[in-house]
Amino acid sequence: MNRLVAALWGLLVWIMPTIASAEESHGYSRGNAFIYYAAIAAILIYGINDTFHIKMMTWVAAIVIPVVFYLMLPVK
Repeated sequence: MNRLVAALWGLLVWIMPTIASAEESHGYSRGNAFIYYAAIAAILIYGINDTFHIKMMTWVAAIVIPVVFYLMLPVK
C-alpha cells in the first residue's frame, strides 16, 4: 500500500507542473489554480466521506466537485 501511495504522489508531483506548462499561462493563472483546486477538491471529498459514510454520496461528490471546480477556473 505504501508503494501505491508513493507512486500516486510521484505521478501527481510529475503531472501537475506538466498541466500548468501545457496551459501556456503566465504567473498565477489557470495552471496554478488547477493545482490548488485539485487539493481542495480532494479534501472536500474526503470530508464528505468521513462525515456521512454513504458510498453513493461520496461517488457523487467525487464527480460533481471536480467538475464544478474545473468550471470555476479562470479563462486563459
